[in-house]
Amino acid sequence: MLGPAVLRTLRTPFPRTLTAAPGWSSAPAESVLHPWSCVRTLLLNSALCAGHNKWSKVKHIKGPKDEARAKMFMKLGLMIRIAVKEGGSNPELNINLAHIVEQCRNNNMPKASIESAVKSAEKAKLASQHTFEARGPGGCLLLIEVLTDNNARSHQEIKRLLGKNGGALSDGVHHSFSRKGVVTSAGKSISMEQALELAIEAGAEDVHESEDEDEQRLLKFICDATQLNHVRASLESVGVQISSSGLECLPSTMSSLDQEQLSAASTLIEALSDCPDVVRVWDNIQADG
Repeated sequence: MLGPAVLRTLRTPFPRTLTAAPGWSSAPAESVLHPWSCVRTLLLNSALCAGHNKWSKVKHIKGPKDEARAKMFMKLGLMIRIAVKEGGSNPELNINLAHIVEQCRNNNMPKASIESAVKSAEKAKLASQHTFEARGPGGCLLLIEVLTDNNARSHQEIKRLLGKNGGALSDGVHHSFSRKGVVTSAGKSISMEQALELAIEAGAEDVHESEDEDEQRLLKFICDATQLNHVRASLESVGVQISSSGLECLPSTMSSLDQEQLSAASTLIEALSDCPDVVRVWDNIQADG
């Protein structure tokens, strides 16, 4: 089973509100900075965030630390492979790779392992990247990112895992998710009022509260994928300590599940995450209450 560190790394909790319209974009974050010409209105509804923390506690099932650590590094290695495939092996020229390397460091992945993963990605045989769309228990929506050198094998395995755990492939799910930039910071010393002001000044679209695996408060600044570097640089320039940044698939609508459905959904997502070809699983789950 995956431990809490793995699932939290691969499946960052989703915000409750987004100002961006629903849609899907696979465009990577650009390194060119674009100044914002207007102030954006930020939305925050703490009531909508309540279910998020509850779901976070349900979905993170404890497991052996060594096994969890090994699986986390394996998934980070897959993410590195995708980034290198898309933009090359130089983090200075490949912004997406730079963000993933930062995630590796934040999760205590040894420097030698990171360098080895980048070199291996350069030499790896061609593999294709796919996103499977599915519905899970209670009607929740899932996006399953896969990197594989055998499309038929991966398709059959994903279909088998879904069928075994109360899910099924479903077209059109991606319309309920948007590719967004997310800049994460520890929220100990920043009030929500201050965070909203910082977000407006930095050009972010929204800001949300969440918790890490140690139940420490986090602030997530949501922005357009092309503005990720600009927003991060703006926040750092005013002294905000950034813990991570990167691209995520965020849901525009939420599926409210009861405890039984949450348990079933957790089992399904863990089974999918255990599949060697699966890189990440995104969901739109919100716990009832």
